[in-house]
Amino acid sequence: MVFFRVPQHLWRDYNWQIKNRIKTIEELQKFIILTREEIEGIKRTQGLYPMAITPYYLSLIDPEDPNDPIRLQAIPRAVEVEEEVQKFGEPDALREEGEIPGLTHRYPDRVLMTVTTFCAVYCRHCMRKRIFAEGERARTKEEIDRMLDYIKEHEEVRDVLISGGEPLSLGNEKLRYILSKLREIKHVEIIRFGTRLPVLAPQRFFDEELLDILEEHSPIWINTHFNHPKEITELSQEAVDKLLRRGIPVNNQTVLLKGVNDDPRVMLELMRGLLRIKVKPQYLFHCDPIRGAVHFRTTVDKGMEIMRYLRGRISGMGIPTYAVDLPGGKGKVPILPNYIIEREGDRFVFESFTGEAVEYVINEPV
Repeated sequence: MVFFRVPQHLWRDYNWQIKNRIKTIEELQKFIILTREEIEGIKRTQGLYPMAITPYYLSLIDPEDPNDPIRLQAIPRAVEVEEEVQKFGEPDALREEGEIPGLTHRYPDRVLMTVTTFCAVYCRHCMRKRIFAEGERARTKEEIDRMLDYIKEHEEVRDVLISGGEPLSLGNEKLRYILSKLREIKHVEIIRFGTRLPVLAPQRFFDEELLDILEEHSPIWINTHFNHPKEITELSQEAVDKLLRRGIPVNNQTVLLKGVNDDPRVMLELMRGLLRIKVKPQYLFHCDPIRGAVHFRTTVDKGMEIMRYLRGRISGMGIPTYAVDLPGGKGKVPILPNYIIEREGDRFVFESFTGEAVEYVINEPV
């Protein structure tokens, strides 16, 4: 571990992790011998797709492996700004930007609130990579109140997803304000946080005051974002356990990323690891067509290959829904391998998880 000299009380301190994020080539080279592509990438992405990595997340990288899956997610590479990547995708392919800054109302019964542009780590595959250039800022009280007013006026909204940036990077009092105001709205039943802190800085959940606030305003759900088995650590497990003990379920939304987890065996290991720490795999998302991140995209066939591999090798509760988030804000659609080989009336032939053809006949009751 490259940070072995850091006292334990500091290593477990979220504020220390954030204060000591690595943001420059000079800082990073103290821990890793950078490749030429990484050096060029850090230089060329400054001001557009900047770098920031918590010491904790950096400690998970194998410094000897230029293709380490954590390294690929955290350290910029020149490919992000090269023409063959920049000419594909859009900054806001999912059409999240609307009339009210920070608010997206795509589905009838739920809205998205983006409350900050700050992240503990700027993931290179981020679906909101466009916000990196805006700098690190939280929404003002006036901006948040405008979002809250909209939610009050739309009684069909029963589910609010709070995201960012990293929403749980907000101070406890600001979080308490947002949650208390949402709980005053009678038609809001569910509040969710989209957060990667269990992966990038799990120390945030060692704050008992934060846990008190989340528990007080339940039902609250956490949607997090483990992409590789290496991200499942003792500290991330401890963070999840603290949330679960407060009655806050934790679901996971993995993104299929070329070079990171586009291997059926790696994905199986990840899903098994998530179940082991009591995190429910919810989605496996096909990587969105976001400008500056399309080099992480695989084929849909690769995703279906992985889904076929998982079936029969892990309990059904460990199999996520493979989904594409349609461009233009058209919503999510699930993608499933077709297990029906042939059909004639009520007679089906299915392909089993072992690849066998199995006949199944539906007999109507007399």
